[in-house]
Amino acid sequence: MSERLYYTDAYTSRFRARVLSHTTYRQQPAVILDRTYFYPTSGGQPCDAGELNGVRVTDVIVREADSAVLHLLAERLAGEAVTAVIDWPRRFDHMQHHTGQHILSQAFMRVAAAQTVGFHLSDASVTIDLDVTAVTPAQIDAAEQLANQIVWEDRPVHVRFFTEAEAAALPLRKRPPAQSGALRIIDIDDFDFTACGGTHVARTGAVGLIKVLKSERRGDKLRVEFRCGGRALADYGAKQDVTADLTALLTTGQEALVTAVAKLQFDLQTAQRQLRQQQADLARLQAAALLRDAPRRQGIAIISHVQPAEAAGDARALAAALAEEPTAVALIALTGGKTQFIFARGARVQASMQAALSAALAALGGGGGGGGPAFAQGGGPAADTARVQAALARARQIVVGEIEKMG
Repeated sequence: MSERLYYTDAYTSRFRARVLSHTTYRQQPAVILDRTYFYPTSGGQPCDAGELNGVRVTDVIVREADSAVLHLLAERLAGEAVTAVIDWPRRFDHMQHHTGQHILSQAFMRVAAAQTVGFHLSDASVTIDLDVTAVTPAQIDAAEQLANQIVWEDRPVHVRFFTEAEAAALPLRKRPPAQSGALRIIDIDDFDFTACGGTHVARTGAVGLIKVLKSERRGDKLRVEFRCGGRALADYGAKQDVTADLTALLTTGQEALVTAVAKLQFDLQTAQRQLRQQQADLARLQAAALLRDAPRRQGIAIISHVQPAEAAGDARALAAALAEEPTAVALIALTGGKTQFIFARGARVQASMQAALSAALAALGGGGGGGGPAFAQGGGPAADTARVQAALARARQIVVGEIEKMG
C-alpha cells in the first residue's frame, strides 16, 4: 500500500518515491508508489495533476478492490525510482476551495441552519448543496460576511486524527458514516470540525476571499455556487472588465450603469412595439394590393408570394393580414439559407394548411414543420426561385382541390 502523505502534508509538491507495482487500468498504464502526495479523486475534490519522471499523470484514483492509489499515466513509466512533481497551482486552488467550502458550510449552518449535503469542485465551477430549498438574500450576505471574517482572522487549520469514540464527543458539523480506524478531522480553529480526507490550507487567510455567485433550487435542495482565492480574483477581474467596457460604451459612470441599461431596454421595447405596428400597417397595405389582383376559385382568393428570408417578420405579418380576410388563402415562401413556408387561411375557407404544407415540402424534396387546418409553417432545403415556385404551385393545387370539393 502507498503511504498517503497528503493526509498530513498538503504543501509538498515535489518528492521522490519507488514504484511498488506497474499495472494497467482501463487500458491505461498505471503505477502504485510506496509513498505519494498525489491526492486521488474523492469527496467531491478532483485528483491532483502532475508528472512522474516527466510522464504526465492523467488521473489518480483509489482502486476499489484493495484501496491502492493508482497513478494513471499518459505512457508507460520506465524504471523503479520516481521523481514526482505535482501541479502546484491546481493543488493550491483545490486547497483554497476545499477549506473555503468548510468555512462557508459552517457559516450557512450558523446563519440559516442549512446543512451541506453535497460538494462539487471542478475547473468550471465550485458548488455546495444545502438541505433547504431556499435561503433569503440577507442570509446569503450574512453567511458570506461571516465566512470572510473567518478568512481575514487567519485562523489555524489543524489536521487531527481521532478514534470514533473520541470523535463522538466533538462538535462535528456532520457525522460521518460509522467506520473502523482513525477519523481524519479538519479543525478550523474554534469554528468548524469536519471529518474530511481532502487537502487544505494551513491557515484560513490563505483562502484569500470567499464570494457567493448565485444560488438556485435543485429539487429539494439549494445549490450555491461560489469562488475562493485566485478564482474569486479572476472572476472579479472579468466582471470589472465587462463593467469598464459597458461604462465606456454607454458613456456613463459605474454607479449609473443599471439606470442606463434599463433606459436602453425601455427604448428598445418601445422601438420594437413601433416596428411591429409599422409592419402590421405595411402588411395590411400589401395584403390589400395582393387581394386586389389575386386569382379566385369559388370566390376564394389564393395568394402565392415569395420573398427573401431576411423579411421573415414581414412575411408572418403579411400572412396574418391576409388571413383576416375570410375568403383568402396565403401561401408565402421565404428563400435563403433554407426555404421556409408560412401558410394561413381565412375563416370561411375549408382547405387544410397542414395538407398544403406537406405537399410543398414533398415537392421541395424534404423538410419538416407543423400546424393545423388554419395555419401551418415549416422549412426545407435551400432552393432556387423556380423550385420554390413549383413547391407553392403544388400547395396551390391541394388548396384548389379542397375548395372545389366543397363546391
